Amino acid sequence: MSLDNKSMPKFKITVEYDGTEFVGWQRQKNGPSIQSSIEDAIKKITSETVNIFGAGRTDSGVHAKGQVAHFELSNKISLDNIRDGINQHLRPLPIAILDAKEVNGDFHARFSAQLRSYEYLIINRRSPLTLYKNQAWGVFKQLNINAMKKAAINFEGKHDFNGFRSIDCQASSSIKTIQSCTVKKNKQYIVINVAAKSFLHSQVRIITGTLVDVGKGKISPTNIKKIIESKDRSKAGTTAPAHGLYLLKVEY
Repeated sequence: MSLDNKSMPKFKITVEYDGTEFVGWQRQKNGPSIQSSIEDAIKKITSETVNIFGAGRTDSGVHAKGQVAHFELSNKISLDNIRDGINQHLRPLPIAILDAKEVNGDFHARFSAQLRSYEYLIINRRSPLTLYKNQAWGVFKQLNINAMKKAAINFEGKHDFNGFRSIDCQASSSIKTIQSCTVKKNKQYIVINVAAKSFLHSQVRIITGTLVDVGKGKISPTNIKKIIESKDRSKAGTTAPAHGLYLLKVEY
């Protein structure tokens, strides 16, 4: 890949983090964010004030295994120094730069993304969570996994998801295309994976909450299509807690 030498060097980083103690990805005045923490670390190794742009603006409490961000610097710096230097200055915060790459000048972490994959972790058991207290949703009632799998298929494809977005959602259109929505179980662990080019605010969490309501028998799998078509938030399920959600990966 040829790089654009006319502009400032642009770098793409892959980021992993535990979002428990942060106000979210985006820089805010009311507390520490992932974005501002990384920007501060970059300044310490480069003496430059930079703005980083993330592929997904995750909410407070949401985690990431493969968030992608980009930023520009005035001067070139080795990729190892970017990764290791930022990581050194992020300690002891639960944020890690997994890798760094130099990219073309027209690359944008958010707008160039073609697919975003989210993962939601549920632990289905009677006992309260300890090790996963802030990393999963503990659901005590035994869930019907087969009903959840049948329901999940209905979310795939192009739909008007107006009933599956938060009241704070500012998107001009609620039409989205879900490439895949799957439910898998391994012993007490249930993982819901949802992939699309883009999502509405809280969309994955509302889909997850609805699937859990299906698993509890509160909603029939055959009613999911009608709920989507109703475009009515009150007909969909609860909004799943933020702490079970992970931005898994971003594809370009």
